[in-house]
Amino acid sequence: MSAARSGAGPLRRLVVLRHAKSAWPEGVPDHARPLGPRGRRDAPAAGRALAEADLLPDLAVCSTALRARQTWELAAAEWGTPPPVRHERRLYAAAPYDLLAVARETPPEVETLLLVGHNPGLEDLVLMLARDGVGDALERVRVKFPTSAIAVLAWYGPGWAALAPGTALLTSLIVPRGIRKD
Repeated sequence: MSAARSGAGPLRRLVVLRHAKSAWPEGVPDHARPLGPRGRRDAPAAGRALAEADLLPDLAVCSTALRARQTWELAAAEWGTPPPVRHERRLYAAAPYDLLAVARETPPEVETLLLVGHNPGLEDLVLMLARDGVGDALERVRVKFPTSAIAVLAWYGPGWAALAPGTALLTSLIVPRGIRKD
């Protein structure tokens, strides 16, 4: 099983990270909800998992929602030198085709792109792009794409504008969890 060759170009990876578990404080608008205690444990674990799997991105695009920004900050703090990040309002409550439009704007020199955002859009994006999956990764995404989940899609293409539904291979699904300290 290999990534689809939709055209000449290097192997590209789209890494999709759902924000970590958020809190639900009373009276706080959805966009301003922070991470909860579990999310503050899991976000750094997501950063470590990305580093251990050699999935550090060349560029990150992160939702402007507080819980997504905090997830990014805690994950990226686990790396020596975090990549550039662009905070993008369009990732908040985005449908899969809106997320794809953002990914397609990525400069061609970026080979690994990280999107930090929300469900159900991220899960739907993964299912839309993945032609197939390694092992049971695709079935696991269909069942549940939990908070802090990381999906890795691989594809070949001359640039991000060529990314299209059904052109990628879901190479892995990672669900990192931090250690609870009682």
